[in-house]
Amino acid sequence: MSDIDYRDPRPIYEQIRDKYLRLILSGAIEKDEKMPSVRELATSMAINPNTIQRAYRELENMGFIYTIPGRGSFASKPEKADDMQLKKLLADFDRLCEKLMLFGITRQELCDRLPGKKEV
Repeated sequence: MSDIDYRDPRPIYEQIRDKYLRLILSGAIEKDEKMPSVRELATSMAINPNTIQRAYRELENMGFIYTIPGRGSFASKPEKADDMQLKKLLADFDRLCEKLMLFGITRQELCDRLPGKKEV
């Protein structure tokens, strides 16, 4: 995972967290699969291990990974992961819509961009 975007305004740990969150939710990383160690990931990405540790800590707090002392971190998909992801996506969507409306985009223009039915 070396696709860190240094132009992205989000902190690097958030980019790492979100990347692994997507991999776990999509099934690319299966439940109970061992995650790369903090040290090896930091070395491969040439970033500070504390950055990786913070991303892993957030994933663990969210319930998407668990740690076994001396063995490492492993993927875990919480039973309500899809609900959690849906809530997060909708919150992100709401924030983005608010920003777009600040730029003068109307509600109807937003609705017209949505796939599917064009009725409001």
